[in-house]
Amino acid sequence: MKGPKLGKVQLQIMQVLWDKGKASAREITETLNRGEPIAHSTVQTLLRQLEAKGVVAHERDKRTFVFQPLVNRASVARTEIHRLTERLFGGSAGGLMAYLLKEERIDPDEFDEIKRLVEAREEQP
Repeated sequence: MKGPKLGKVQLQIMQVLWDKGKASAREITETLNRGEPIAHSTVQTLLRQLEAKGVVAHERDKRTFVFQPLVNRASVARTEIHRLTERLFGGSAGGLMAYLLKEERIDPDEFDEIKRLVEAREEQP
């Protein structure tokens, strides 16, 4: 699966941009600092890396760069899940699903939704 590899904090930055649509580096830093502290200079460096990877772009608003995502959440999720499945389960989506069902706590409502998805998939030719 093609797509740039994104690190943990790069993904956190992308989450902020997906949620906000557009944000300055300062706004991203402030949002991220609600959790673990991160230096503003680190956010700026990671934004430059994300631009180099082609996943974000910026426009200038007076003296401030405003960043926006160039890729959507679903495409990044698809790429990351594919990489995880390849690395840990030899490419077997069933292996990943079996692991999650055996090892992770799944909320009853989420489990019902999973059952509905499986049943719908079984009905497809």
